[in-house]
Amino acid sequence: MSTDVAGEEIEVSGIVQGVGFRPFVYRLARRLDLSGEVRNAGDRVVIRIAGPAAARDAFAAALVDEAPVLARVEQVTRRPAPVPEGAFRIMESGAGTVSVGVVPDVATCPACRAEIADPGARRFRYAFTNCTDCGPRFSIVTGLPYDRPATTMAGFALCPACRAEYEDPADRRFHAQPIACPDCGPRLWLEGDDAASADPIDRAAALLKAGRILAVKGIGGFHIACDATNADAVALLRARKQRPTKPLAVMADLATAHALCVITLEEEATLAHPSAPILLLPLKPGAALAPGIAPGQRHLGVMAPYTPLHHLLVASAGRPLVMTSGNRSSEPQIFRDDEARDRLAGIVDAFLMHDRPIARRLDDSVARHVAGRLRVMRRGRGFAPMPLALPADFADAPPVLALGGELKSALCLTHGGKALLSHHLGDLDEPATGDAFETALADYTALFAHRPAVIAVDLHPDYRATRLGEDLAAVGGLPLERVQHHHAHMAAAMAEAGWRRADGPVVGIALDGLGMGDDGTVWGAEILVCDYRSSRRVARLSPIPLAGGDAASREPWRVLLAHLDRALGRAAVDGDPRLAALFAGKPLLTLRAMMDKGLNAPLASSAGRLFDAVAALLGLAPDRLSHEGEAAMALEALALEAAMENEAPPYPFALHADAVPVEIDPAPLFKALMADLHAARPRAAMAAAFHAGLAEAFVGAAAQVAAAEGLTAVALSGGVFQNARLLEETVRRLGARGLTPLVPAEVPANDGGLAFGQAVVAAARRMG
Repeated sequence: MSTDVAGEEIEVSGIVQGVGFRPFVYRLARRLDLSGEVRNAGDRVVIRIAGPAAARDAFAAALVDEAPVLARVEQVTRRPAPVPEGAFRIMESGAGTVSVGVVPDVATCPACRAEIADPGARRFRYAFTNCTDCGPRFSIVTGLPYDRPATTMAGFALCPACRAEYEDPADRRFHAQPIACPDCGPRLWLEGDDAASADPIDRAAALLKAGRILAVKGIGGFHIACDATNADAVALLRARKQRPTKPLAVMADLATAHALCVITLEEEATLAHPSAPILLLPLKPGAALAPGIAPGQRHLGVMAPYTPLHHLLVASAGRPLVMTSGNRSSEPQIFRDDEARDRLAGIVDAFLMHDRPIARRLDDSVARHVAGRLRVMRRGRGFAPMPLALPADFADAPPVLALGGELKSALCLTHGGKALLSHHLGDLDEPATGDAFETALADYTALFAHRPAVIAVDLHPDYRATRLGEDLAAVGGLPLERVQHHHAHMAAAMAEAGWRRADGPVVGIALDGLGMGDDGTVWGAEILVCDYRSSRRVARLSPIPLAGGDAASREPWRVLLAHLDRALGRAAVDGDPRLAALFAGKPLLTLRAMMDKGLNAPLASSAGRLFDAVAALLGLAPDRLSHEGEAAMALEALALEAAMENEAPPYPFALHADAVPVEIDPAPLFKALMADLHAARPRAAMAAAFHAGLAEAFVGAAAQVAAAEGLTAVALSGGVFQNARLLEETVRRLGARGLTPLVPAEVPANDGGLAFGQAVVAAARRMG
């Protein structure tokens, strides 16, 4: 029977589960000749330790200084406690309040990459090799604390060799929960191909090189893959998937990525980072890719292989591979085997499958280096569910559940000074995505044992997320906070920057597509003065009618007509031969009647629609867009052809200071654009001057507001700020005026960050 000795209990909070923290503690205690034990306890690791005081002090310091690479130690608490005698040991995990400390899925580490390439290694070419420093985490977790029985690896009993590694403190797989090998772990096979082959990866690679299209089951779901250098294969994939122009992501090793793109040291580090996102990189002229990969774009979405399966497949293929989401157009990514066989039939020719279940779908994250930072555009595998710290004076905030918006949906849970912003869940106007959103909500709240005290939603009454939040609040008897769309964008930027409630208000520039305003009209290009509790609009882009409502978001020429009619007058528009050709065959009389009568033509101050209109005028937008942001992306790509230095002046906007709110009028912009079109000015210079003009107009107006209000910080958010040219112009111009920009980085600037902003607004209102 063991006896206790005097010692201490140490609690460590932060990201300490799924990162090899307990094995690290074990080795550290043995090195310092300390006795005791360590265990997981919900949202923290609890250590009881006995030994000389100096050794215990060294131990506590090393918990922070030597923590595993994937860990994030946020707090270490020490208190006297009795400790069992005997050698230090790892205990079974205990119960506890579950918080948000789960690590994301982690790209294959160098040691495991070397192992699968070593013919003498036990895991040579094994597609599911991992250790405490890499491998699946969030995609396989079914419960907390994080132990093998609470993962989708529970059905794979360890063989004696893996068991020995798992129990050996000197092994890098000591207590690695997803540990596996060819004798006891998941297996790989190829479906839909009649050729006999001992190696499904080599056969899959041969099919890809032959121009075939494959479904590849990965960590968080299925990809659709093809040879990125084969124009016919890429065209066939686009036709089958009904994805005519939206850029396709490419997976390539580092050497191939360098051959395709211009890559900085910072970007190379991101490609090699454990998060392994899709990274937008400048394409090299003449890059050896099929022209249909990213039509009209100057950037390519590149990701490194991030699992052993991907490393082996890319190496065997010997070329870059398209790796796009495994779904039908507009539907959620597929992550279950039977659904893949059903929904991807007719798109793919064969399936590279495995038998490790996926607990939840996780799209690949998308990121970009802009204005000195890596900025996440889509938060998914590799980033979610890494928690975000709330500002310092939110430590006592009540737990909030925020449900985000309609597009690029995500949800957010807050608890104990932390926020868990979910992975990208998709557009809720697609019924299957809406159903998946509700499934994800149930999953997150159960997994993290979240019990909200308040529900936060967008103002728009018809959003599926809003209706769901209303129902949850009614059933649970919980208060419901409605948060204006652009206020949520600003709050997200403020909170990520650590802006405290006590720091007071900021000026906010919100540029996006559409969001319901406080007055019930459509907003999309606003200057706000806001703190966390409230906001007021002080300036806006002059609104124009969206003829046909939602149709105007899909057909940029409709928006262009409204802008030109307003700026030039209808007679001038009708009398211009260039415009007559552009609008040929369009129902102008009908649309103008709709706008005159306000019939299905709501007024909107939308920056996103302004980009659409300018792109249409410059001949960059099709009559009907095939995906969101298509016209704006083409306009940005054209602007990037022109150097920022030594440009002609930015296009002008007018500022109507007597209006309430102040109006930023683009009419002079369109007059200048028409003059330059007739003068045959290079379109790249025109696109660049537009970006500079929009930045200057809003920065100039924001600077006036800041001076009048005595403020020095300007928050920037909304999906339009994912435009690198615009963001860099805006940040540069704010800095020149002595203003501090607050710009999202870990939180998407688009609607994927709305839930985070809603959550902090709701928390601040409840805190008083």
